[in-house]
Parts: sequence; C-alpha cells; structure tokens
Amino acid sequence: MPAADTRQEFAPPHTPGMLRALVMALVAHAALVAVLAIGVAWKRELPPATVEAELWSAIPQEAAPPPPPEEPPEPEVEPEPAPKPTPTPPPPVVKPAEPEAPSKADIALAKEKERRIAEEKQKELQAQKAEARKAQEKRELEKQAQEKAAKDKQDKARAQLREKEQLEKEKLAKEKAAREAKEKADKAKLADAAKLKAQKAAKEDAKRTEELRQQQIARMTGLAGASGSGAPGSTGTAAKSSGPGANYSGRIQAAVKPNITFTDTIVGNPKTEIEVSLSASGEILSKRVIKRSGNKAWDDAAENAIDKTRKLPLDDGKVWSPMIIVISPQTLVGP
Repeated sequence: MPAADTRQEFAPPHTPGMLRALVMALVAHAALVAVLAIGVAWKRELPPATVEAELWSAIPQEAAPPPPPEEPPEPEVEPEPAPKPTPTPPPPVVKPAEPEAPSKADIALAKEKERRIAEEKQKELQAQKAEARKAQEKRELEKQAQEKAAKDKQDKARAQLREKEQLEKEKLAKEKAAREAKEKADKAKLADAAKLKAQKAAKEDAKRTEELRQQQIARMTGLAGASGSGAPGSTGTAAKSSGPGANYSGRIQAAVKPNITFTDTIVGNPKTEIEVSLSASGEILSKRVIKRSGNKAWDDAAENAIDKTRKLPLDDGKVWSPMIIVISPQTLVGP
C-alpha cells in the first residue's frame, strides 16, 4: 500500500454538518437583526389619531311608490311640462377632530409596553444565545467523540499492524532456524561423507605406499640365492642386479644431509618417510610425506631438506621413481 493511501486511511474524518450549521447561524442572525429593526421602528411611531364624523341628509325624502298597474292606452294628450326638481343642498363639511394630546397614563402604558417588549426581546436573545451555546457544546462533544473514534481506529490499526509484523518476524525466524538446522544437518552429512572418503583414500594411499615401499625394498635387497653379474660379495640370486647400486644410498645421503637444518634436541631416532617423483635428469618433481615421525619439527626439517635438494644423483644413468627416502638423525636412507 502506498504511503499517501495509508495517511488518508488513518486521517481523522471531516466534521459532518458544517454547511448546515453555517446556514442556520446566518438565518438566526438575520432574524435577530430584523427583530431589532422592528423594535426600533415601533418606538418612532406616534399613537394614531381617531376622528369621528356623522353625516345627515339636509331634507328628508321618502321612497318612491311602486308603479301603478298599466291601463289601456288613452287618447294622446299633450303632457304638461314637468316641474323642475328642487336642487339638493350640499352636505355640511365636517372638520376633522384635532388629535388629542396623549395623557400621562397613555405615556406610562406605552413605556410599560415598551419595557415588556424589550424584556421579552432580551429573554428571547438570551434563549437564542443559550440555544447556540448548547448547540456549540453539542458540536464540540460530537467532534471530540469523532476524534476519539478516529484515534481508537488508528490505534487498533497500528496494533493489528504490529501484531502482523510480529507474526511475520516469528514466521521468518522459524523458517530461518529450520533452514539453518537443515543446512547444518546437510553439512554434517557432507562432512561425515568427506571424512569417510578421506579415511578410505588414506587407507588406499597407505596401502599403495606400503606396496611401493615393499617393492623398493625388494629391488634394493634382491632375491636371496641369486647369482650373476653383481658386485663381488653380493648375496643376490638374480642373473643381474635389479635394484639401486651398492653406493647409491651413500650418494643420496650425501645430497640430502647438507640441507637438513635442525637445532632442537632430538630424543630417540624419529624417522620421516617421504616419497619423491623424479624426472629423467634426477630433478625432484613432487614430494609427499607418507609416514610422519611424531615430531613435527623433525618432519618440517625433513621436508625443507628435500625442497632445498631439488635434484638427486642418477644411479649409473638410471632413475628410480617414485622413490621413498627415509630421513632420520642416524640414517638418511634406509630400507
């Protein structure tokens, strides 16, 4: 939901009936002004003058008799000239009576009447003010009630929003915990599998190293009872020596011994077996510790000695690779 919609939703509602209240106030003020104007105009009027007049006829006249019944026509006789009617005198002119001056009693009554009217107007004005005050108080109460309702609605909405956010956080926390637990379990499984794999590989390496070691020892010692072109005094039974020469061990010892640097006190005769791979020219291509002595300082010194040597002598042009070199304080190359 956008931020503008959220503010309009939680904004206090508009006060209803503002236009109606404004129109009623204008009508009430107009009525009040009209009443005041009528009161002021009434005070300026003078008491009306009364005039009485009686009209009398100058000569009494009787009503004309009914016409006689028609008679058969007689011979025409020339009519006598009718007598001239007597003119009616004009009615007498009645002068209007002059208005009498108001007496003190009339003045007192008029003032009393004005006072009562003023008191009634004052009471009516006070009643209108009281009614307006009550209406204003009612509007204020309604406005406060509406503001309170709007505030309660906003508080309720905020509380619901906080509760929703809290539930969402708890849900996310549970999902995260479950995901981490699953990842931890998967890592543990992978670690166990890797450990088993490493153990299996170490056993295979150890087995292969032991086989290579035994083969090298067999090559170096020869077969018992062999005879042939070996060196005088050899005890081999093969027609030709198949292992390193008799002085090859001394040449390896002479190449590695100067590179050993070890200043600590040695207890016993620790042995470190290192397998090296050689090139055709005798250069050391790689090394691998296949058996440690149990003395880390001596093992480090043995590895550093192989690194410094870099190249081993050939055995009459032959290269024995891979070759296991046993380095110990008493003997550098051994079975």
